[in-house]
Amino acid sequence: MISGRKRGRLGYRRGVLLAGFGLTVLLDLFIATAQADGTYLVILLPSLVVAGAGGLIWGRRYRQGGQLVPVLAIGLSIASVVATIGTLALVGGGDTSGTWGLAESVSLLLVLYVVARYGRPVVAWPAGMAVLFALLLEPQRIGFGIEMVVFGMLLVMIGGGVAAVGVWTRFTAGQRERQIATVRAEQRAEFARDLHDFIAHHVTGIVVQAQGARFIAEQDPQRVITALDQIEKAGAETMSAMRRMVGVLRGADAAAPLAPLAGVGDLHPLLEQFSAAGGAQARLYVEGPLDGLPVDVSTSAYRVVMEALTNVRRHAIAPTRADVRLRRTPDWLFVRVTNDGTAAPRATDRRGYGLDGLGERVASVGGWLRAGPGINGGWVVDAALPIAAGEERQ
Repeated sequence: MISGRKRGRLGYRRGVLLAGFGLTVLLDLFIATAQADGTYLVILLPSLVVAGAGGLIWGRRYRQGGQLVPVLAIGLSIASVVATIGTLALVGGGDTSGTWGLAESVSLLLVLYVVARYGRPVVAWPAGMAVLFALLLEPQRIGFGIEMVVFGMLLVMIGGGVAAVGVWTRFTAGQRERQIATVRAEQRAEFARDLHDFIAHHVTGIVVQAQGARFIAEQDPQRVITALDQIEKAGAETMSAMRRMVGVLRGADAAAPLAPLAGVGDLHPLLEQFSAAGGAQARLYVEGPLDGLPVDVSTSAYRVVMEALTNVRRHAIAPTRADVRLRRTPDWLFVRVTNDGTAAPRATDRRGYGLDGLGERVASVGGWLRAGPGINGGWVVDAALPIAAGEERQ
């Protein structure tokens, strides 16, 4: 899934590339129309057709490791070579002036990047070589001199650099995805261990209440009914938590030590420890009662605050305060953590792995998480956790 911010960056980059591509098309048209004999218009028309097809190819989104874009790149390269041969057959080579079609060259270079970035390696290699061969032949449309050979080799060198950038981007993106997957797995395992503690607590309560009900059955039968109601509720909560644990926990380390169950009731000690460490002072603002929250909502809210404060300590520049605000409505628990420090350049460019894993945890309970620069500066982490859904799960 692509986040809204990432989609925005991709859209901006494609817009810049499209603008540059449009400028090269206009330049080609200007040069072609400036020729009195119309020779270069004959050269340019098939070039613009190939360039337009290339624009349609690199403007799409592709899944990683697919075969579609390499196959399309091979077809585009064949079309470019045919256009070169056809142009030579029609005009017989020019006088090494004018343009062979800059828009087509740019389009082929962009397609080459997409092939290196997303294509399946076994097919991407021959597709890349086909694109480079088409780039090498393009300048020959306007002449056979040494200058055109040099231009062709220069295009091949540029294409090699573009392919290298695509491979490097592919490698770094894959590495980041693996790191994010590791963080998500750790978050899921931690969530499951929290649920384990919750289940153990309720099972112990069920046993104690069942033993007590047996002793008071003869003395006060009415109290037995109350105890049975409590046992039924605790049993339902435990079964719901177990079902969620099976869904959340996938491949977690069962031998890992159990983490203590922490919820919104433990925020005061957390903020005190944060403030005692020096630097920014943390303050807690609560609107609405926090008792009776579903356990997964309470623990997720605590994790949101803990991760946000950790990021304040690690990434914020010269913060003086960190404000934690919790607001409860009938259906939602809203959590907001803000600080007045200056966000580090890296933090404004992309989310950290901790927030990615935390987003996975929040999404598992039906909520959402957002993080980014504040309107008045600093950094803001917002989370919304559904209370009603949590109660239904229990």
